[in-house]
Amino acid sequence: MNRFLIIDGMNLVRRMHAAQPNENDVNGLDIRLGSACNKLINYHQPSHVAIVWDGDEVSWRKQLFEDYKKGRKPMPQALSQALPSLKSYLAGLNINSIDAASEADDVIATLASKLADSGGRAIIVSTDKGFTQLGNPNIRQWDHFSQDYLTIREREKKLGVEHSQFIDYLALAGDSGNKIPGVPGIGPKSAVELLRTFRSLANIYASLDKVGAKQAKKLEAGKQMARMSYKLVQLKTDMPLNINLSQFRLPNPETGADSKRM
Repeated sequence: MNRFLIIDGMNLVRRMHAAQPNENDVNGLDIRLGSACNKLINYHQPSHVAIVWDGDEVSWRKQLFEDYKKGRKPMPQALSQALPSLKSYLAGLNINSIDAASEADDVIATLASKLADSGGRAIIVSTDKGFTQLGNPNIRQWDHFSQDYLTIREREKKLGVEHSQFIDYLALAGDSGNKIPGVPGIGPKSAVELLRTFRSLANIYASLDKVGAKQAKKLEAGKQMARMSYKLVQLKTDMPLNINLSQFRLPNPETGADSKRM
């Protein structure tokens, strides 16, 4: 069985670089990044590994909503300039890169989903909790910094809703970290209560006559924002990949065959 370690490149590197006292200092980052990747490989024992990087194109989410991720601190110039050499260094360690056109998230979600659907297993290395919406049991998520898995059950407990309601919840309550607006006036508590009663976003909007007048007014006024937020939150799992698994096979893997394109 193919066991694919999929590393969210910028998620890992930016957090490692942020620990540097000086943001213009990238000395030794390649060594630390390589060491982190080797540690991940030794622990998870994958047959394949890839590190996926964000690209420079404007994402479809930004095109849909201009304020998406607004206010995020830009990547330090020194780190941006160091990326090509980091990728080359990793390639020398048999850790090859996939460069997304814009956001890496959809490419990671597509790769993990395709692999899991074909009977393989995917381990996504990222602290981005958005990946918990992927419900295939053959997909797991690892937080390199806490050295533990991020589980759907923990996410359910934190949000107060079921896995099938994650996207609906964020469409209502929004996601401040990514500047996804949700419905103005509907906070986390209200979103949980609404979903416990009506189960889904679609049911809520089909039952506005059964919601309190004050909330119904907010929901009606924010209907378009809810629809847009639902789209923004949802990961795409059908991105064109144009890769062959053999590109990412580690030397002397124990299992798996990888002649197919994805």
